[in-house]
Amino acid sequence: MPNTKSAKKELRKNKKLYKYNKNVKNNIKDLIKKSRKAIDKKEKEAEEIVKKTLKALDKAAQKGVIKKNTKNRKKSRLHKKLNTSLKA
Repeated sequence: MPNTKSAKKELRKNKKLYKYNKNVKNNIKDLIKKSRKAIDKKEKEAEEIVKKTLKALDKAAQKGVIKKNTKNRKKSRLHKKLNTSLKA
């Protein structure tokens, strides 16, 4: 347990941030899964879902939830998968 007043406040902040970051990461994971399924099934809405996913990735990186390189890697893989499915 924290002893000082500032340590108690930091603990509260960390708990709050942990919940926020976890929520954002779970949302990103769900969006990526939906995007991949839509691309595999060659649905018409695949491009819209991918666009929504990319926006969420950008926002998460901007807020510092995920790192910039992680965002770029995930975006690149999604774009690659989408483009190969559109060609086929």
